[in-house]
Amino acid sequence: MIMPSDAIEVKVAEPVATVVLNRPDRCNALTRSMILELREAFRDLYLEKRVRAIVLTGAGKGFCGGRDLNEMARATQAVGAAGLAIDPSIQAPPSPDQWGEEATEFRDLVLEMLELPKPIIASVNGAAAACGAGLVLASDIVIAGPQSSFGLPDPQRGLVAGVATPLLSFRLGAGPAARLLLSAQMITADEALRLGIYHEIVADELLWARAAEIGDACAGSAPEAIGLTKRLLLETAGEQLATQFTSGVIATATSRTTDAAKEGIGAFVNRQHPSWKPSS
Repeated sequence: MIMPSDAIEVKVAEPVATVVLNRPDRCNALTRSMILELREAFRDLYLEKRVRAIVLTGAGKGFCGGRDLNEMARATQAVGAAGLAIDPSIQAPPSPDQWGEEATEFRDLVLEMLELPKPIIASVNGAAAACGAGLVLASDIVIAGPQSSFGLPDPQRGLVAGVATPLLSFRLGAGPAARLLLSAQMITADEALRLGIYHEIVADELLWARAAEIGDACAGSAPEAIGLTKRLLLETAGEQLATQFTSGVIATATSRTTDAAKEGIGAFVNRQHPSWKPSS
């Protein structure tokens, strides 16, 4: 099974399906269309009765570097100190409402992953950053290669990881989450394992096989029992997590309208260091 876009590839080897982020030249950075296609892929696999578990991984040497900041830069017409050229096809930068729509789409993807009654196993074969880290946190089981890394460097681009923040706090607790979020640093696979973000570290060449093995183990249980267990796990956070996601969408959308975001995104695209101005 292949999705209409080559950027998202779906393969089924009963009882396990594999969803591949397929932009290896861009560290599998998520475009807005890829987010929508991922949602479609998970919906299709929900309906596919022969699929009992899903492996999520990235093509090449990276899992997912986050949102495609080149796409965001074109949308915001980031100019000024970073010197990014204006896209003449864009008449005006997005409004907060438009940024809110985009942040809501990613929130909905994460919610659908959490609510999917089939286990999702993240096979992290490289960097999992920003939205990529969010995909890891939305997965049920996480295995990773020894050279993989994890982090939420969004503040280094003038952005807020609004959807991933409550998920990280839910998974780890407020203290460890604050350290990762406020330092905005990438951590090693060993550190992610110690914190409980990763559950196993596996040699790179064995990652998919181990993920499929875990998927097979999940498929050995009654699908109804697995679905009810996932629902119960989600309900331990329940309404509080849903409320936090909504607050996260607002924070994400607000951050994307700031001068700091223009500076940070433009600097990233042009491989420069941002020049932050003191907040007033």
